[in-house]
Amino acid sequence: MRVLVDAHLPKRLSEFFSAHDIESKHTLDLPEMNATLDPEIIRIADEESRIVISKDSDFLDNYILDGSPRKLLIVSTGNINNQNLIRLFEKNLDTLKLLFEENSVIEINEEEIHVHY
Repeated sequence: MRVLVDAHLPKRLSEFFSAHDIESKHTLDLPEMNATLDPEIIRIADEESRIVISKDSDFLDNYILDGSPRKLLIVSTGNINNQNLIRLFEKNLDTLKLLFEENSVIEINEEEIHVHY
């Protein structure tokens, strides 16, 4: 599993994935950093077989219209502090790994994980 964490989420989330043996990049790691445009994020994610992790629903719209990014995790928690966000991923990481073996678009919030078909 490889991920690219969007600017709307903290670098700490990318570090969480790295600590769990998941190859992770944050937009801060890219040349344009958090100013990287969505099409470039999508291009990098698809070329490097990464799951885009974002709060930005524009990525979902792009997936519906163009089929990219190939893999997408939408975080629909609304405002959540970093500690609770990390806890959410700690609690659900194994489930997310399994779901991404068979699915392309998944949404997570505090109550549920939803697979988009």
